[in-house]
Amino acid sequence: MSRPPARLPWLTWPRAALTVLLAAVAVLLLVTDRIPPGGRHGGTEPAPEQQPLPGVPSGFFTGSDEAGVRRIAQVQAWLGGDSLTVGHTYLPGDRWSNIEGHPALFGPWARWKAERPGRLFVLNVPLLDRNEAGLPDTEVRAGLRRGADGAFDGHFRTLGERLVAQGLGDAVLVLGWEMNGTTYSHRCRPDPTAWKAYWRRVVGVLRGVPGQRFRFDFTPSRGLDAIPWPHCYPGDDVVDIIGMDAYDQPAGLSFEEQVYEEYGLAHHVRFAAAHGKPVSYPEWGLFRNGDNPAYVRGMLDWFAAYRPVYQTVTDYCPHGVWQCDANPESARIVRGALGPGASGRS
Repeated sequence: MSRPPARLPWLTWPRAALTVLLAAVAVLLLVTDRIPPGGRHGGTEPAPEQQPLPGVPSGFFTGSDEAGVRRIAQVQAWLGGDSLTVGHTYLPGDRWSNIEGHPALFGPWARWKAERPGRLFVLNVPLLDRNEAGLPDTEVRAGLRRGADGAFDGHFRTLGERLVAQGLGDAVLVLGWEMNGTTYSHRCRPDPTAWKAYWRRVVGVLRGVPGQRFRFDFTPSRGLDAIPWPHCYPGDDVVDIIGMDAYDQPAGLSFEEQVYEEYGLAHHVRFAAAHGKPVSYPEWGLFRNGDNPAYVRGMLDWFAAYRPVYQTVTDYCPHGVWQCDANPESARIVRGALGPGASGRS
């Protein structure tokens, strides 16, 4: 009796695993094929005209308070179109009462969102108080473990209830952003296991708030920082979007190098595809290379290729192009992408 021919091991994988593998391979091919012509830092050299960026929800961060909300209309007038549909702000991380949110902060954003259907509200939420106080690892580790055990559940429940009461129950919540770095007390490196458990706990609390439709955005900073950011990923069941904060740094690094560096832009889109998640870019802007239209063009072309859920320009010096007069060539590129030609296009 003859035996059937031997089967290659991958042919016996479950169909879901094969689908994920093929999706990752496809994105890798797209990364290679679609890399925008960013080039190295070109100083203030003139750049060709930028094509409009259609179908990508876009915003400018111009401040967290009511004045920041008003500035959105001013940026929109400067752009000359009607393309800004994303409002992005941050909760103060100094004390728990501020992390719970206040009607004085939420009210202006709620009114802005209600003025036009389809607008998106994005809120960065610190996971620990004294978030920019430079706490030592021992204190951070203790805080993460307490959070994972439920010590701070009440603060997040209050936050969720206040957002729903203000009509912001469909917000995108960027929890514990840039956790792979050292800037914030909600950083991951002191205890990745506790960090992931804490994220899962917070998402569970917020999903339990009546009337909510929150989406949760896991957003590291680009590249290898204090810890590889995939080590902090808490699981597909508690993440809706995989974001990345991506500024033009360090000095002398070309856009292509930012794409292909370890844990850079290419790794980000591959990782998201492998986990079946869309991407976002909550923070991006100029930084160490001055007025760099090549970088700006590269980022905008990247968005056109990979269609994030949203992208938000950080607009204050040195990052910005509206409030910062030092970046005129980059400003011209942004206006070409987000000006009248971008309005109403999909």
